[in-house]
Amino acid sequence: MTRPRSLSPGLRVPRPAAFGVEPGGERMARIQGSPHFKDGVFQNPGGTARTRPSGSMLEFARTYFEKEQRARRAPRGTVPVHATTLADLARPAASGLRVTWMGHSSVLAEIDGHRVLFDPVWGERCSPFPFAGPKRLHPAPLPLAALGPVDVVVISHDHYDHLDLPTIKALAGTDTLFAVPLGVGAHLEHWGVPADRLRELDWHEATEVGGLTLTATPARHFCGRGLRNTQHTLWASWVVAGDRHRIYHSGDTGYFDGFKDIGADHGPFDVTMIQIGAYSEFWPDIHMTPAEGMRAHLDLQGGGPHGVLLPIHWGTFNLAPHAWAEPGEWTKDAGDGAGQAVALPRPGEPFEPSGTVPVEPWWREVSAPLARPWRTTVPPRSEAGQRDSAAAGGDAAGEAVAPDADDLVK
Repeated sequence: MTRPRSLSPGLRVPRPAAFGVEPGGERMARIQGSPHFKDGVFQNPGGTARTRPSGSMLEFARTYFEKEQRARRAPRGTVPVHATTLADLARPAASGLRVTWMGHSSVLAEIDGHRVLFDPVWGERCSPFPFAGPKRLHPAPLPLAALGPVDVVVISHDHYDHLDLPTIKALAGTDTLFAVPLGVGAHLEHWGVPADRLRELDWHEATEVGGLTLTATPARHFCGRGLRNTQHTLWASWVVAGDRHRIYHSGDTGYFDGFKDIGADHGPFDVTMIQIGAYSEFWPDIHMTPAEGMRAHLDLQGGGPHGVLLPIHWGTFNLAPHAWAEPGEWTKDAGDGAGQAVALPRPGEPFEPSGTVPVEPWWREVSAPLARPWRTTVPPRSEAGQRDSAAAGGDAAGEAVAPDADDLVK
């Protein structure tokens, strides 16, 4: 279903339902009263973040659309998806905490007797249109209905690869609650989610769902679904705390010093789900590299290795110029260098962070060769919230030199 949108007097064109709607009324009044809303838009921690590709658009287009580079950004074969079953997920977690990465940023977390579904995207494309936009590189591990009951769906922000219209419409027909950042509730209500099933939070606000406490925490990103980016919906990371366990989902974010504060206020965590994909030198402020993601995890844990890091936001959609499997490979390397446990499940493979954690680099069977990160030249960054070359891609000693043939893995 679409709604008309006026471009000029007498001219109206259909507006895709997937665009959602702008917040209004009491919701907009609450947005305007937020301490994080200034000059008509939500503000990022750490100063203004560039939300569009920096540098030459010609250079960006050449990098993104060049034939050889495009081939690097997709798997060379079938992505090995775990054959998840309803029985796998119906069996209670022995430790009280089980995590299942469904691909990209979609994660089912079963924590202290409750089931939390983060950023569920079951659609074929992360796009407002069914015929265009980034298409899935692997199928969803199991049908959405096969997940069973979900206590709360948590949304990090309103971009298409995190807030998916067909998925939300399917979940609207259940009795699950939705925890969303301030303003995002306007989209969900427009798509059929009753207002009484929404928990809409500003940063540092919390809500109780059963025995869980869900807290919206800061992130360094941006928002928008339509033709104009009005910055009237908030983006967030999320802390979920139960009686025995604590978990963290980063949503999309650039690196910033606020991870230390989140860790001090809410950590340490049994597992962190950290965005480590779709990064680029063209937009360094709003997505993290694997090395930055590792730095964020350590900040959240008080400065040292603790718990398990689950890399998210990679492997499912082609959204950036980097090689398809680079985020997984480089996060594995970063974990080895830091002495930090990193979970590397196939999409749909459940694991318990306190038990046997999957560590096999499964992507190597279907990936082009990858340069090792510590042999990659990465220029220093001076923007607020950015890391120097060693943090962005160098090894523990800060070495950064050009790769050669011996520095490739398969």
